[in-house]
Amino acid sequence: MQNYVTTTKALEGTSPLPKLLVSSEEAGWEGIVVSAYREPAEAEWLASEMHDSGLVMIARGAVHLEQRSVNGPWSEQTLHQGDFLLQPGGTTSSEQRWKSLSPEPLHLLLIRISQELLARTAQELTTHDSTRLDLVRQYGFQDPLLTQIGLALWQELEQAAPAGKLYGQAAAQMLAVHLLCHYTALPVDIQERSHGFTPRQMHHLVDFILAHVSENLSLEALAQQVGFSSYHFARVFRETTGTSPHQFVQWQRVERAKQLLRETDVPLAQVALESGFANQSHLTHVFKRFLNLTPRVYRYDRSISARL
Repeated sequence: MQNYVTTTKALEGTSPLPKLLVSSEEAGWEGIVVSAYREPAEAEWLASEMHDSGLVMIARGAVHLEQRSVNGPWSEQTLHQGDFLLQPGGTTSSEQRWKSLSPEPLHLLLIRISQELLARTAQELTTHDSTRLDLVRQYGFQDPLLTQIGLALWQELEQAAPAGKLYGQAAAQMLAVHLLCHYTALPVDIQERSHGFTPRQMHHLVDFILAHVSENLSLEALAQQVGFSSYHFARVFRETTGTSPHQFVQWQRVERAKQLLRETDVPLAQVALESGFANQSHLTHVFKRFLNLTPRVYRYDRSISARL
């Protein structure tokens, strides 16, 4: 996916470039690219034509924004922390300029959503002609769920994205569904899956997860095991198990780690890798969240490991 904005002044050295804080470019997330920036106090941008849709959140600060299509009239508005801008894919180039209105640095979160993800999700969601489900350009709106998803993705990237593909893809799927349900010109009539997993499907799925728990599992790989689309798989999985695929896989990884801690003396870093965690720190974080104790305590306190 291409960069969202370029700036002629910055390229000429007369305006500072934004500072990239975190990015998902190396995280392996499919369908979305998430980036956070600290912006200069004032800037003039040329927003290039976008193939993908862009969602921008004012994560910190406030800004006076002016924008126009190339050679068109200027429009202006003030945006505050928590406000979003939604730019549908396929939009033409535009000029933007802004000035920060707060003493604190202006922080922006940019989420680029691929048209392929939106099209695939639209086909899974509805019996309508998915080509008519185009996002509508909007500026200066607030949405608690988008804020929650955006901040969760930012936090995940600040921790070097230890949860892997499954986390990013689940968030991308949720984001695509929410945008298609609430930010298109036509209302979306979601088609429901008529049945859940059969016992045979669930047994096969659990066996697959256990056999590949040390790998960076994807939502698509899990869905393929039972012949579901990614969207319907995530919904039916939660209805069947009471938890999300990501949480279920995390618990199976904790169970694998518990077994290794009880039965072997391999170093904690090796336990983490063999259990599917990104590193020892990620193992400790998840282990403590699920069991309220560290892997080291679990290993050496036999009275605890015998109970859990």
